Amino acid sequence: MNFLLLLLVLLAERFSTIRHTIQQDGWWFDLLRRCERPQSPWATLVWTVLVPLLIVGLLLRQLDYLFGGLTFFLDLLIVFYSLGRGDPRAELGTFCEAWYRGDEEAASHIARRELGISANNSGELFEQVQMHLLWQGYQGFFAVIFWYALLGPLIALAYRLLDLVERHAETSVVRELAGQLRHALDWLPARVLAISFALVGNFAAFARAVLPNLLHWRVYAPFLLLQTGILSVEPLGSVRGEQGVARIDSLWSLLFRAGMLWYVALAIWTVVL
Repeated sequence: MNFLLLLLVLLAERFSTIRHTIQQDGWWFDLLRRCERPQSPWATLVWTVLVPLLIVGLLLRQLDYLFGGLTFFLDLLIVFYSLGRGDPRAELGTFCEAWYRGDEEAASHIARRELGISANNSGELFEQVQMHLLWQGYQGFFAVIFWYALLGPLIALAYRLLDLVERHAETSVVRELAGQLRHALDWLPARVLAISFALVGNFAAFARAVLPNLLHWRVYAPFLLLQTGILSVEPLGSVRGEQGVARIDSLWSLLFRAGMLWYVALAIWTVVL
């Protein structure tokens, strides 16, 4: 693990738009269109995930052998590419404006158009928006940082490529297989983040409501993060209007505090090792 690299990633995320320049997925979409095989989903994953990983792995090995110092910059590019697409908080801007005004019909249209979220009522809509924020924050940043710190850049890249397959493959069997593999990669970092939420939020509520089922394999990451996130922020009497927007802000702040906790832990880990 290279803590300096992770620190540069954090600073770039906060103060620049370099990630959006690096994240050019056109080459990968072309590869997916040519290689997707509904009758052979494993072959699709081999071509769209394993082959790019092998190429990048060989490039890293050659650079390390010939010009050892350049591997740092390639690692940095890989991590930037592996981060999530878009800005989770900014994506909710127009939704929050409509919700703050109490215009739930407009908020529903915005959520459907901009976030791909459909719901039967306002309570279900707001729950899904909260889940969207926590999930996008997790899969776009925390999961990538976790796997890079633990196993290096290739596993972080594998995570993002599986995410792209799950979201953009045209056939359900390919999406389902990618989703199963993603679930395996999400199991550990999602639980570490859930515990982080509890440490920077309400640990007593977490221990009472979440801890008994924390290690259950069939508890999927989005639902786990939603449950833990809501328990970790201040309870509200209502989520309508201004209070609902305050809840969104509280969840975003929770993600930020958890991120700071992770970086402190990684710094201590680097010093100790």
